[in-house]
Amino acid sequence: MKVGIAADHGGYALKEIIRPFLTDLGYEVVDFGAYQEDKLDDYPDLIIPLARAVASKQVERGIAVCGSGVGAAIVANKIAGVRACLINDHFSAHQGVEDDDMNLLCLGGRITGFRVAEEFIQTFLEAKFTGAERHQRRLEKVIQLENE
Repeated sequence: MKVGIAADHGGYALKEIIRPFLTDLGYEVVDFGAYQEDKLDDYPDLIIPLARAVASKQVERGIAVCGSGVGAAIVANKIAGVRACLINDHFSAHQGVEDDDMNLLCLGGRITGFRVAEEFIQTFLEAKFTGAERHQRRLEKVIQLENE
């Protein structure tokens, strides 16, 4: 699986731990930056290219990190085809994929510990959309809304 990652200065340290973690698990990683910590960078400039790559299926899943994860989730969800969520618990990391076809995980670099982030990421990447009729019906409503 090809996984995209991106972070601003608030998530840079966590992203730098995530990249080798993903590689060690056997994932192909596409890094959308930041490539150095720059306190003047803006999360939309880094998260939008990742979100577009997820939407276009250039990468199968994405992981976005900013200070709290909130800004990353907000901007990623502005891109049609992206279903991003800030994850702070194990259950949501898999349930968001299984029921809602979440394709972009958002984390808070200043609030999520490294080991917890690794657990959430592995859970997210191993989860599969069930395609159950009720979940598909709800997803189609989301897609219809994006097309309005």
